[in-house]
Amino acid sequence: MNEKELVNLAKSGNKDAFAELYGQYKDRLYRYAFYRLQSENDAEDAVQDCVVAAFIQIGSLKKAEAFSAWIFRILYCTCNSYIKRQALVRKNSNIDDMENQLFDNSAENTALKTELQNALDVLKDDEKEIVLLSVVAGFNSGEIGKIVDMTSGAVRSKLSRSLKKMRDFLE
Repeated sequence: MNEKELVNLAKSGNKDAFAELYGQYKDRLYRYAFYRLQSENDAEDAVQDCVVAAFIQIGSLKKAEAFSAWIFRILYCTCNSYIKRQALVRKNSNIDDMENQLFDNSAENTALKTELQNALDVLKDDEKEIVLLSVVAGFNSGEIGKIVDMTSGAVRSKLSRSLKKMRDFLE
């Protein structure tokens, strides 16, 4: 069954169809939340909150083709809420904590992940957001634009400038 059919079944209340959709998106949702929140536990909680909200709101989705951008928009807003909460609890993110929670902690991968995180840290929040949605979540500029309320041209421009900043940092 294709995604559009699953979405339409889920909209009509089919829990198995929604579970199938979740199965298709869970890894992408988690990776996105993890890189945004830099915490395994927060990422898991954010994805759970997102999926519960999506399950409750699936009937309001107008176009089945928009499911991907729609669920990532929910996760985007959920992560923003977590970030606001994190700011109240802790002022600075701790890269060492993130490294300890990553799945593969070989010396080479840890160094590469630290370098990538440092390159992401040179970006402003909105730039980081667009890079993560593009590279980690795999969205195109039109889909990202819908998620972050920007035109696709503005997204492409910001993505290009952000990637250049990261390349310059890494060189």
